[in-house]
Amino acid sequence: MRRLITLMVLALASIEAASAAGRLEVTGAWIRTAPPGAMMLAGYATLRNTGDAPLTVIGADSEAFGDVSLHESIEIDGVARMNALGSIEIAAGASVVLAPGGKHLMLMRPKGEPKSGGSIKIHIAAKPGEGTTANFVVRDTAP
Repeated sequence: MRRLITLMVLALASIEAASAAGRLEVTGAWIRTAPPGAMMLAGYATLRNTGDAPLTVIGADSEAFGDVSLHESIEIDGVARMNALGSIEIAAGASVVLAPGGKHLMLMRPKGEPKSGGSIKIHIAAKPGEGTTANFVVRDTAP
């Protein structure tokens, strides 16, 4: 009987922890088309934490690219620069926008030529949790 009660308590605790975790939602995901032979593209979207606790985006990957990383465009002394980001923190209920001229996914070494109107799956990893996979629509201009 004690064992059954212990198991029930542990099960309830894990359910409560899961409900308090951050949950990543991706909307408006897109990639701008690039000239033929381009070795780098950028991915944009809105990342929203729909959970009750903060979460941290820790990276991304896609079978369509040799490497995917988190980056940010910044201006220092009038010169635009690109910085790699190790992670992106998202508070419970908050959003982070990945947009041209700001934070974005750097998509390196495409394994094909993304065509306008197509879509590419990108997995965005987050802690705690597993993150989520989203379809990024390839388009000529911002939505």
